[in-house]
Amino acid sequence: MWPWRCPLFDESFPLVVYVLTVLAAYFTFTGFEVAGTAVTAGDITLFTGLMCCGALCVEATRRLGQPSGVWRDLLSAWWLPVALLLPPLYALIAPAVLGLLIYVRVRRGALYRRVFSTAALGLAGAGASALFRLLAPAVAQAQAADWLTYPGPKAWLMRPQQAGLAVVCAVAFIVLNTCLVAIAAWLADPDARLADMLWDRERMLLDLTETCVGILVTIACALSAILVLVALPPVILLQRSLLHSQLKAQARTDPKTGVLNAGAWQGEAALAIARAQRHREPLALLLADVDHFKMVNDTHGHLTGDAVLRTLATEMRQQVRESDLVGRFGGEEFVILLTATGVAEACQVAERIRRGACVVKVLTPDTIVGVTVSIGVAALGSHGADLFELLAAADIALYRAKNTGRDRVCVYDPADKASGATGATGMTGVPGMMGTPGMTPASGMTPASGMTPASGMTPASGMTPASGMTPASGAPQLN
Repeated sequence: MWPWRCPLFDESFPLVVYVLTVLAAYFTFTGFEVAGTAVTAGDITLFTGLMCCGALCVEATRRLGQPSGVWRDLLSAWWLPVALLLPPLYALIAPAVLGLLIYVRVRRGALYRRVFSTAALGLAGAGASALFRLLAPAVAQAQAADWLTYPGPKAWLMRPQQAGLAVVCAVAFIVLNTCLVAIAAWLADPDARLADMLWDRERMLLDLTETCVGILVTIACALSAILVLVALPPVILLQRSLLHSQLKAQARTDPKTGVLNAGAWQGEAALAIARAQRHREPLALLLADVDHFKMVNDTHGHLTGDAVLRTLATEMRQQVRESDLVGRFGGEEFVILLTATGVAEACQVAERIRRGACVVKVLTPDTIVGVTVSIGVAALGSHGADLFELLAAADIALYRAKNTGRDRVCVYDPADKASGATGATGMTGVPGMMGTPGMTPASGMTPASGMTPASGMTPASGMTPASGMTPASGAPQLN
């Protein structure tokens, strides 16, 4: 209706309020600092040099692109020296300079997300700068005169306390920025866990690495302007590595649901099965299919159908452990590999997923959409010796669940191996399954057909299957 309407106002009300509050705080503090900061030639020179280094990093990694959603980079290696060696005003301005360059040269996503990332980084940098000046006023006053004649070696190398304060302020910068961005991401996707968007062990290690790099660049700036050029190539290399890791991780996930795509899941599942066989550990596989999903798409539209799949994927991840593998198998099918899990425990997990799928709902402008799922269960050893045999057995069990009323869990039974029936997704196997007790079959259901067999899955090109990957670290931003 209004071509000028900002996409921000299509988001949820809490997210809109939060983003506008952060932006208001950013512009308020920026105006306050502009009015109260004395500009010197030394400050301008140092700020320009650091921004030029940041721009070179952006140009050196521009062809890699940037992942969507929350992403991280190493540009804070240049923002951190600005925060520690210059007044807070420059820490507020620096993300806007490089953010504009990224928006023009790399990725033109939603403008409000770029502005929000700028505000979050600016507020975090200004907070770290103000904290450093509060804790170490003598250093700030000495360097404010002229950074070229600043006695940096004595202040930084002969006074370890100053370096320790710088590390504290650098950590405060990372913590504040991460929290601001994580809250926005959580408000955009309330079904996700806020703790998962903050830190885990791997991200904390990478955050520590980023802090160390920023401190080293800060010391180099205090020692000599020439050393900034020496620090530039390693920072560019680290920046490329971080972006490459994030883009590689994004290529392994299904864009609609956030779980592993078929190729990545197949690679990791094959490794997990080989590991289980080597250590003689139990392992189970669940194949879940959304009942009458085509009816959801035809009645409510494909966007609602995508929301249903996304909600179910979130529910499945919450019902399993981090070591378990959740992937999107087909259009409305999901596959879950349960490590160190026997048949009885796998049935319990499948039943939790089935009950959880009945509870979750998707709101539309007209109604509330709910679905059910049917799940087939197969165990390593008794039902199959490799990945394909497990998939075929779980597919036959899923076919039995579909035929006997849907919204139920069925386990593959090897006793009927000779009948050679075809499963719900078209895979050839044996139909002898027994349904989970206590289920009430629905009436008028027909089995799903025409699904692609698991044997057609191939890993994405150039990808090496690996487990436990986490997003790369650096200052998180929204794309």
